Amino acid sequence: MKIVVLVKHVPVLAAVCLDPATRRLQREGVPSQVSSFDVRALVRAVDLRDGLGGEVVVLTVGPPAARSALLHCLALGADRAIHLVDSAFAGGDTLATARALASAVRNEGFDLVLCGRSSIDAGTGQVGPRVAELLGVVQVTGVRRLEIGAGSDRLAAERESEDGYERVETRLPAVVTAAEDLARERFPTEIEIEEANAKSILEMGAAGLGLSSEEVGAAGSATEVVGLETGENTRASHVLEAASVVEQAKQLASELGDRGLLTAQGGRGDLLPPAPDRPRDPRGPGYWVLAEVLRGKVRPVTFELLGKASELAEQCGGHVVGLLIGGPAVGEHVDSIAAHGADVVCVADDVRLDPYTTDSHAAVISDAIRVRQPTAVLIASTVLGRDLAPRVAARLGLGLVGGCIDLAATDDGRLVCFEPALGGDVIARVLSRTRPAMATVLPGMLAARELNWARRTRWERLAVGSLGPKRLSVIERSRGEASDAAALDVARVIVGVGKGIGGPENLDVVRELAAALGAPVAATRGVADRGWLPRQYQVGLTGRAIAPLLYIAVAIRGTPEHVAGIRRAGFVVAINNDPKAPIFEHADRCQVADYAAAVPALAAAVKRRLGTNAG
Repeated sequence: MKIVVLVKHVPVLAAVCLDPATRRLQREGVPSQVSSFDVRALVRAVDLRDGLGGEVVVLTVGPPAARSALLHCLALGADRAIHLVDSAFAGGDTLATARALASAVRNEGFDLVLCGRSSIDAGTGQVGPRVAELLGVVQVTGVRRLEIGAGSDRLAAERESEDGYERVETRLPAVVTAAEDLARERFPTEIEIEEANAKSILEMGAAGLGLSSEEVGAAGSATEVVGLETGENTRASHVLEAASVVEQAKQLASELGDRGLLTAQGGRGDLLPPAPDRPRDPRGPGYWVLAEVLRGKVRPVTFELLGKASELAEQCGGHVVGLLIGGPAVGEHVDSIAAHGADVVCVADDVRLDPYTTDSHAAVISDAIRVRQPTAVLIASTVLGRDLAPRVAARLGLGLVGGCIDLAATDDGRLVCFEPALGGDVIARVLSRTRPAMATVLPGMLAARELNWARRTRWERLAVGSLGPKRLSVIERSRGEASDAAALDVARVIVGVGKGIGGPENLDVVRELAAALGAPVAATRGVADRGWLPRQYQVGLTGRAIAPLLYIAVAIRGTPEHVAGIRRAGFVVAINNDPKAPIFEHADRCQVADYAAAVPALAAAVKRRLGTNAG
């Protein structure tokens, strides 16, 4: 069994800053590390090798300093390492990087490729699916359990879904991306570090991979960064100063009530005006939106994307196309897609498209793009979107910007993507060099249109040809406790809980406040790691990004990883007994108190305030 593990050498986020004069990231002297998801992939690869035999080869592309990442991986048990190091690789986007990695993997030979679901500095999750497409093998993303039987070429995996988990099976070779639960991150001992220095690291350049300088690095990239801005922290960090916890709760509930933030009812902000009754000019730029359906309902993020696509179309004299891809029942959503702004709704309704698989959906949307040549394709940055979009982009050689928080258009209709990086401390403006451009957009970042059921729209059928052999089977789906996690994407009010509550037995205190507000409960990484709440409720750099009008952080320390996920929240309240907790720097109102006393007092104050308003 030969397992190739792809790793990325990333900067320590807290040490990276933007030079105010050059608007460039200052990397000199910044400490670095192996991305944590990649470490988990490596740990599982070593375990598989120890049980099945074979070898683990670790592979990275990066400057000379990335050698330290390979030494770290060798110390953790990898047998060999390959360093793709060449000035020609500099400045490469995910397509150019995947092209180099795929060439090296192909030359090496492999049964299984493992890598992290995403990297901690960018979080787009594109490289694994792009490499899978370039190698022509099946992909399984977001895997939390992975088994391969002795002497078998069959892989069994459990992967994260939007509201639970799926058990799937496929045959090797395959590319698998690791979720947080695939293995425990570990660090090498001093002896292991010494032994790593005796292991082999092969250095290769572009020419050694059979690639020209035009295929890699900045020259081979399908996107380009045209500007960088800092994500400024504008929170007031006002500390509540009333004499008692009860008085502080009354003060806070009163202010939140006056701001209209004490109820989860209503929208999170103003809706955009309804789209015009008549379809827009079909000869202008075409902005496509892939509709996503979860448990029989169109996900709200689809309507947000339609709203933004409508804005862009009206600005550029173009039109909006909604794509519905799924089983025979998917066509029932045509009217809803039209009412939210689509001028044309294209439907692929085939029994072979339910349940979702990467191969089937990628085939349909790739064929449609080839035939119809849109200007831009917008997909939600959800579990499905992060699995599908990079595969399609790699197949067609397209630029893809992942995890965007906003979109705009140039005067000539080109898509401008605003992409957070380095935990949201930096916002990059990115353009695609290809037509169409592709982007995935985080849920909750954009506004939907007011409904206009009178809109006249065209309904067209997308061709569904041969989907090829079925390479992956979905054996079982399980929602369980995570069935309502998708509500975090659209919630007006969210209560977050940290490991400072001490244990899962104390969650009821937090749930009482959430119930008073009609709000869902979110988790930090520490809470999810301990299994107190399912991973799908995790908010942060390696979890969800959320944008409620009100976020209440209970017993949350406020690591950069968590703060990255709440940057788009409207008003943040933090409750923590440590006056030096970093969360207070990212909150509008700060309550220095024990959550066990403060949260019940706030719940009671909220109930009184809402009762007064109601009666």
